[in-house]
Amino acid sequence: MVIPLITSVPGASLVPYPSMLDVPYELVEHVSWLLYARRRELGTRWRRLGCVKQALLALAHLRKNETFTQVGAGFGVSAATAWRYVDETLDVLAAWALGLREALVGLGEGDFVIVDGTLIPTGRIAADEPYYSMKHRQHGMNVQVIARPDGTSPWLSRALPGRTHDLTAARAHGIVQACLTRGILVLADRAYQGAGATVRTPYYHHRIQPPHYQQFNRDHARLRAPGERAFAQLKSWRILRRARSSTNRISRTIQAVHTLLTCAYSG
Repeated sequence: MVIPLITSVPGASLVPYPSMLDVPYELVEHVSWLLYARRRELGTRWRRLGCVKQALLALAHLRKNETFTQVGAGFGVSAATAWRYVDETLDVLAAWALGLREALVGLGEGDFVIVDGTLIPTGRIAADEPYYSMKHRQHGMNVQVIARPDGTSPWLSRALPGRTHDLTAARAHGIVQACLTRGILVLADRAYQGAGATVRTPYYHHRIQPPHYQQFNRDHARLRAPGERAFAQLKSWRILRRARSSTNRISRTIQAVHTLLTCAYSG
């Protein structure tokens, strides 16, 4: 799918060029129908861009993390209009994101999921201390991810300040209790040690422990490997590689991206 995108050079004007947006057309069509339903609900009579072009603009911003000035110029609208289009699209998509209980429907005793945390990098802000992650050595937001054994992700948490420990975040979001209630086994890394319940983590100092400890850690790592696929799919949306928006808006962006990923899985 070819759409006009923009590049800029310091001291030069914006120059359009043809580019490809690496998302399936079915996804664009699905987002377009959601936007069409929103416009019908609001009774909107006219917009500068139709539903398909608005969907393309928003997906280009999320997929390539282009600024509103760049992506807006590519579609012949101002940066402010591009911001409004993207903001509306995020609202529409985020409304379809599954909650934790809904995401775990169909899972129960005998099933397992992979839980891990990731950091969405951000720039420095005025109250930067809560957002600085000592583990990653940068500012950002902590997001907890639940992945299935096939590498898909049924649920993403809201964003917490990057300083938040993974185990603290998992408890705050209710992941540990929800999985315990349903008897779902949780495979996690050492950051979740001490969670108890149905959470299983690798052994520490396994090289000086009995051989079966080492075998347990190998099996544990093998079963957790599909979780990396979920992270790769999440970060393929470059808006989550370096968020430029307010920290208050990142959770909604994550929910919108999760809806897009869910549509891609089901498609």
